[in-house]
Amino acid sequence: MSTTTTEQVKKDYQAEKRELAEASRQIDEEIASKGKALRKQTPRSVHGEWTAPRERRDPIDILIESSADRVPHLVPIRNGRMLQSAFAFYRGAAAIMAADLAHTQVTGLRVQACGDCHLLNFGVFATPERRLIFDVNDFDETLPAPWEWDVKRLATSFVIAGRHNAFKASQSRGAALACARSYRKQMARFAGMPALDVWYERIDVEQMLERSPERTFNRRDREEIRRAEQGISEHGFPKLVGREGEKIVIHDEPPLIYHPQHAEALELVDHLRTAFHHYRESLADERGVLLDRYTLTDHVVKVVGVGSVGTRCGILLLMAGPNDPLLLQIKEARQSVLEPYAGKSQYEEPGERVVIGQRLMQAASDLFLGWTRGDAGRSFYVRQLRDVKVKPLVEVYDPPTMASYAESCGWALARAHARSGDPKQIAAYLGSGDRCDEALADFAVSYADQNDRDFEAFVTAVRQGRLPADLER
Repeated sequence: MSTTTTEQVKKDYQAEKRELAEASRQIDEEIASKGKALRKQTPRSVHGEWTAPRERRDPIDILIESSADRVPHLVPIRNGRMLQSAFAFYRGAAAIMAADLAHTQVTGLRVQACGDCHLLNFGVFATPERRLIFDVNDFDETLPAPWEWDVKRLATSFVIAGRHNAFKASQSRGAALACARSYRKQMARFAGMPALDVWYERIDVEQMLERSPERTFNRRDREEIRRAEQGISEHGFPKLVGREGEKIVIHDEPPLIYHPQHAEALELVDHLRTAFHHYRESLADERGVLLDRYTLTDHVVKVVGVGSVGTRCGILLLMAGPNDPLLLQIKEARQSVLEPYAGKSQYEEPGERVVIGQRLMQAASDLFLGWTRGDAGRSFYVRQLRDVKVKPLVEVYDPPTMASYAESCGWALARAHARSGDPKQIAAYLGSGDRCDEALADFAVSYADQNDRDFEAFVTAVRQGRLPADLER
């Protein structure tokens, strides 16, 4: 090739690069202008508004409706847990807030939403590559929906948690403001990143520990985190598992962990091996090969969380050898609380909806995450029961620790939304100032007041016998 030809190729290549860069810049400007234009139809200040609409449904009716298909003898346990505080009530009241959020103004920009986004639905866990990350951790209600709904529910949870910890009003609102501000700033950062870099983003625990107060995790949790970081794992049987004669079984811890005896609980394991086969088919081929090394040997019913109590949940024990156990959690998946307002899921199986949503939102999902359907017609998803999962003890946080944790949660939520939504448009709409942050913090305070009123109505309903409650579990 002649020198003249070589120089011409270089010039053409440089010209093509400039054309591509200019085209990319124009696309970015067009997307950003669309985001800014949304402020006219949905001013950022409107996100601070909350007034219960005249046609607002009775929150007790919503709770009764949401319990209609739960295991009957577990519903009083769920209500008893929600009675513990306004904070506990909020955790179980996702259906109530979903109905309320449907009355709020939105931009029309949608993301894969968590659907039950509160500060206890975040935590530390290990990726399949054995890295420890901080991320969203519960996806029972996940569905494509307005980004605002997740942010508002998360910010409100910080106000409620602050009140539970006896913070001053300004300190509780300050935590919500820190959450909203972090979400906005991180979304702006993601808007400037290549799409692949957004997808690969991780919040490593080392990063979080460096910027978090010591009280964010207690001493035991920090030790567990450090052990996991160093590759130190506990060998042998988990505490739930032991030997009974020649058999290896899961220990009963009634009334919350038990081998099924009630007819309702038996629905969980109806033709369990058939359901397990369907679960195997939902895994990627290489993970199915790994699962094939294990044999299903025992199963129990497990009562979990607050909002999930009464759904069919259990633990499966699998063995790959005499001292090689694997514990999986199988959990019923139902219609998302967002579906009546955000639209029906495109997935026929609720279990598949949960799994796909989790894979979209999480930086790294569990190795054994999959779904199945039982012969009784119920849908389930499956994941490891515990894999270095650490949840912060927010009940002991002081205001600076709560605000720091709120920043981490806002960061994690922005990262999750940026994967499925359009970070450029969302960031352009939010802007570089704090107008939307302040509005979201105002909403959080107003809706925390609404939650207090709903909690009082809930307590009254229990006292009047309208709702059954077991206060001892």
